[in-house]
Amino acid sequence: MLINFGDNLWVSGVFAVFVGLVLGAFYFGGLWLTVRRLSTSPSVALLFLVSMLFRISVVVAGFYVLLGNSWQQLLLGLLGFMVLRLFATRFIKSKENTLIKVEPRVTTQEVEHNAP
Repeated sequence: MLINFGDNLWVSGVFAVFVGLVLGAFYFGGLWLTVRRLSTSPSVALLFLVSMLFRISVVVAGFYVLLGNSWQQLLLGLLGFMVLRLFATRFIKSKENTLIKVEPRVTTQEVEHNAP
């Protein structure tokens, strides 16, 4: 059931990194979609649990089936997964910093207290 991509180190290495990137995009994209839907979901715990189990199952099966032949391919796939994780966290942080602007709130007590 495991897929073998031959003895060419470069082809199998590039494929392993690509598979890691794709699996990372699936996992962290699914996590992002799940977090966005949590505020409108009637059962938050069930949505999060089902999403987590599905995402983990797909990623583990993908690593096993596509990269399970050698530890070198598995390690390169994990490297691709982690590179996408770093990219996703930095992109989301920078996007949050530019899109969300928090304005200070002024209460009526502060207005009355500071009035001349």
